[in-house]
Amino acid sequence: MRAHLSNAAYGILDYGAYPIGMLVVAPIVLRNLGIAQYGIWTFATAAVSIGGIVASGFGDANIQHVASRRGANDERAALQAVRSMMAINLAFGLALACAGWMLSPLAASRVAGSDAVLQHSCLWSLRIASVLMALRAVESVCISTQRAFERYGAAVRISILGRILALVAAAVLTYASHSVIAIMAATGLLMSVALWLQLLDLKRLLSADSLMPAFDRDTMRSLAGFGVFSMLQAVSGIVFSQLDRMMLGVSLGAAVVASYSLCAQMAQPIFGFAAAGLHFLFPYLSKRNASSSTASIKNPVLIAFVCNLIFVALTTCILLSFGVRIMHFWVGSAVAQAAAPVLPIIIWSSALLGMNVTATYALLALGRVRIVTWFNLLGGAAMLILMMDLTPRLGVQGMAIARLSYGIVPLFLYIPLLRHLFGKPASHRPISVLQPVGEPQ
Repeated sequence: MRAHLSNAAYGILDYGAYPIGMLVVAPIVLRNLGIAQYGIWTFATAAVSIGGIVASGFGDANIQHVASRRGANDERAALQAVRSMMAINLAFGLALACAGWMLSPLAASRVAGSDAVLQHSCLWSLRIASVLMALRAVESVCISTQRAFERYGAAVRISILGRILALVAAAVLTYASHSVIAIMAATGLLMSVALWLQLLDLKRLLSADSLMPAFDRDTMRSLAGFGVFSMLQAVSGIVFSQLDRMMLGVSLGAAVVASYSLCAQMAQPIFGFAAAGLHFLFPYLSKRNASSSTASIKNPVLIAFVCNLIFVALTTCILLSFGVRIMHFWVGSAVAQAAAPVLPIIIWSSALLGMNVTATYALLALGRVRIVTWFNLLGGAAMLILMMDLTPRLGVQGMAIARLSYGIVPLFLYIPLLRHLFGKPASHRPISVLQPVGEPQ
């Protein structure tokens, strides 16, 4: 239990450190750079997040694969999976970096409008963001492998330190240079150093001579059986977490996306802390399911659901009651008044998504990645359709309303989870080394 609590704490710290740091730094950057430059920084950061999420979409496959190989005491297969994962992520990361670099001029012209200075800042911020996508993809291999070993502290210490230092550098640089480009460049430098340290730590953990990418056909096939679906799930998550800001920036400009992003940052911890705090369930249940029966995971899942429900209910009530006041104190009355109509809607959307956490991790651990993916894709598609329909008519409020659908649809994941846990018992069969881990047991 102590190890699980420690992993939960580190998961929350990993998620919370950067958003909380952003909350602290946002007023400084907003005051020193202005709302337009702040919007460009938010836009570039969202681009990094989108690229990193897509490029590391196989991360859940790596966690499930390595954790289950640990359950089978097959260290060689675990190392082979990590090196194969390195090849997959590096290929995705480089492809996205090239695409981002080429699309940067078009995006900069739409976000910055006719302002030549803003266009220059946006262009090179986005090009630096393109390079950071590849770094994030490789970093994901380090973090997902450490989590598969249930070493959440080791997985996040270096990452957290690098991101916090990047935020400190951002705040300082706004006084010295008033340049978004300088902020993004400093972020890239610090992220590179953090990645190098994480790779060294991963080599020690695996007792490996090399972490160079390797293409093993059987391992690739096994990872792909799970990873293709987890990639689709990650892409659908982008619609909720980042694409809305990108669409607002392109259609309504940098100033609007800045106000909307501040609301999303305030509400995001409802889902984010729940997901981060309970993430240890994924490798824990994966390992347990590989070495024992499905019945043995019922109690952990029920306890996790109760904790999930209490946390989401409590944080939602707090933000609904005091969110606007916090916004006034945080970024000033002008921005708070503009954000007040959409903040409650965004809070509810984050709360609905937060209630999906237990079902998602439990089904992923049981190998039911397909059904998790389809529900998330359906929610993402519903949100995307509503975004395209409501945003032109209602503006930023229409975008906020569209977010609700992404949280509602995946709530139905609890139906297959309950059937799996409490339905007719099936004989347990350990996962074969050559069996695709994405297949239901």
